[in-house]
Amino acid sequence: MSRDRGPRRLRRLDRSALIAASLTALSLTASGCVVVHGEKEVLPSTTRAEAAKALQQFTAAYNKADKAYDSSLDAGYVKGAFGAIDEARLKAGKAVSPDGNAAHTPLELSDPKFTIPKKAGWPRWFVADAAANKGGTARWVFVFSRNSLTAPWEASYLTLMAPTDVPAFKTDKDGWAEAVPANSTELAVAPEDLSKDYVDFLKDGGDTFADGRHTSGWRAKRAKDAVRPGLVRQFIDEPLTSGDFAPLALRTKDGGALVFFSSRYYQKETAATGTAFPATDKAVLALTTGEIKQSLTVEIISNGVALDPKGSGKVQVLGRTQGMTSAKGE
Repeated sequence: MSRDRGPRRLRRLDRSALIAASLTALSLTASGCVVVHGEKEVLPSTTRAEAAKALQQFTAAYNKADKAYDSSLDAGYVKGAFGAIDEARLKAGKAVSPDGNAAHTPLELSDPKFTIPKKAGWPRWFVADAAANKGGTARWVFVFSRNSLTAPWEASYLTLMAPTDVPAFKTDKDGWAEAVPANSTELAVAPEDLSKDYVDFLKDGGDTFADGRHTSGWRAKRAKDAVRPGLVRQFIDEPLTSGDFAPLALRTKDGGALVFFSSRYYQKETAATGTAFPATDKAVLALTTGEIKQSLTVEIISNGVALDPKGSGKVQVLGRTQGMTSAKGE
């Protein structure tokens, strides 16, 4: 679900681009997934039944947080890129509407499908995609992970994808998927390098990525938006590759991988000398430090999903979700 928001859209904090759901409270049970030495044993990350139960538990927590505009109500269910986006969205919403979200409509997920890799070590993680009552016909594709057997499952990635864009995954005879190592040399780009290569592409171009809305299209839009009457816009991109922002990859049936990755960028708007900075709404001000005199620098977290081919070829960025997380006025 990528939404390339210009400043006006950022100020509206389009909720449809920031909304998400995740899985939580899963545990490995005796139904095929008992972990004795989780750091060594190659086992499925969880069971399908418990994944379904966790999805229901998350949806309830997420809806409570959204209705109250209170990030504490789903804080144990989100992290990483999605967590940063969700927390900022709720904080801004609370500033605009202290009594809660008057426009709240409960998120309803249906037809969930779980792709669970069989792997050793932590984090354990899996992918879930589902239809929803928001976002049209798009599938909501999540990554959920945890760093120990006693930790809750939390969503670190969310993108909206057309049903035809969700690839077929490689699975064994029991239906378990295959996680691709971050340093894999079998792919066109190692998953651990994808965020860096992406931000390099946004700055300088190149032939690593296939043309599309989130690659060549985004570069073209940035160039067009760089200068507006009385306002100059600059972009600085940074990769995010460690901790809860680390990339995760699943082997696809054709030998490539679907890679989830994060990045951060700053969008600085500077008003021309002698020109007043455009009015800024309450939602943006809730996330802003400093006084907006002549410029506003907005921090935006983005998470993307890409098809990384086996061997060589161009990487296709299929979707991207982003959200403003902070800002600084000067």
